[in-house]
Amino acid sequence: MTVSRIGLVVHAGRAEAVDAARAVRDWSAQNDVHCADIDVWQEGVRHSAQEEIEAAGDPDLIVTLGGDGTFLRGARLAAEHDALVLGVDLGRVGFLTEVPAPSVRCALDAVRDGRLNVESRMLLTMRASCRLQVPEGMEALLRYGRGPLLPPPRVRADCAIGDEWGVALNITALNDVVLEKLARDRQVSVGVYLAGRLLASYSADALLVATPTGSTAYSFAAGGPVVSPRAEALIFTPVAPHMTFNRSVVAAPDEPIALRVLERSGRAAVSIDGQLRGVLNPGDWIGVYPSPRRLRAVRLGPMDFYGRLRERMNLTDAPAAVADGSAAPLWPVRSPPPGDLAHLALPPRPNASGALPDRPTR
Repeated sequence: MTVSRIGLVVHAGRAEAVDAARAVRDWSAQNDVHCADIDVWQEGVRHSAQEEIEAAGDPDLIVTLGGDGTFLRGARLAAEHDALVLGVDLGRVGFLTEVPAPSVRCALDAVRDGRLNVESRMLLTMRASCRLQVPEGMEALLRYGRGPLLPPPRVRADCAIGDEWGVALNITALNDVVLEKLARDRQVSVGVYLAGRLLASYSADALLVATPTGSTAYSFAAGGPVVSPRAEALIFTPVAPHMTFNRSVVAAPDEPIALRVLERSGRAAVSIDGQLRGVLNPGDWIGVYPSPRRLRAVRLGPMDFYGRLRERMNLTDAPAAVADGSAAPLWPVRSPPPGDLAHLALPPRPNASGALPDRPTR
């Protein structure tokens, strides 16, 4: 594919990210590609994704240099502009980034030459009973250890506004939308609705709606399931609920999840991919559902999600499973499985005529 403009999102606090960014700039200069840094902390104020993209010259490829947090910032920008995003891995336990830092030039060569796959991932968006705002004075309270807050979400002009449907917000979340308590000594009380029907009223530290991509983030830490990022689903997970039913619920993409702050609840914070975006009062609600936008992530080879899960979570085999025999075999994702496991592969998909293609004999 043709790469003419690159936007860089760099974790400037890590020396290896700064070195990798220098390699990207050198590659861009050698290949006559415009390259611009996207400084999300510019001048001590946070800008909207559209403002940041425009300032960088509307790049068609976003390169993130850092861990999953840096990738999430880049994903927000890429989704706004329908750009590709390539994550360079400098994190420790993340699942989102694609290539190690020493391979960044080779990765850019592959993108330039069209030797890539584009993986489409589900994003979330939302409606709310009111526009999201962060009360004055709260930014200073929450700023310790963080950069400036993002600006309040804009209202989407392409969506109708009605009393029963609320305000359509220009929000995209790759990982999750979280409703959480503000006061340490008071949980939030929330009515949770799936597909328009009440599931239950919860008193909890937080309640979250995650994408399959986000299933390995906050939802996983709260006891939620691991879901293939290729799946299409909404994952609802309560965090430390005061009730017997503390399980996650996996809903279909056309079953929106609404969270209403109940009368006796304290105020609740709304976080999008870990960023505080607003505060709700009792009686307010949000509705979360799949975004019409998709994230277009660059992949340079077969995705080994389950191998990465085993590696990043330090999974080991149960002693009882291997005590009296050999461990289960491992093989590279780019290699065919051993002959005695070939039967585990799915049969080929039907071709356009509906017939199965001829399978080679072994």
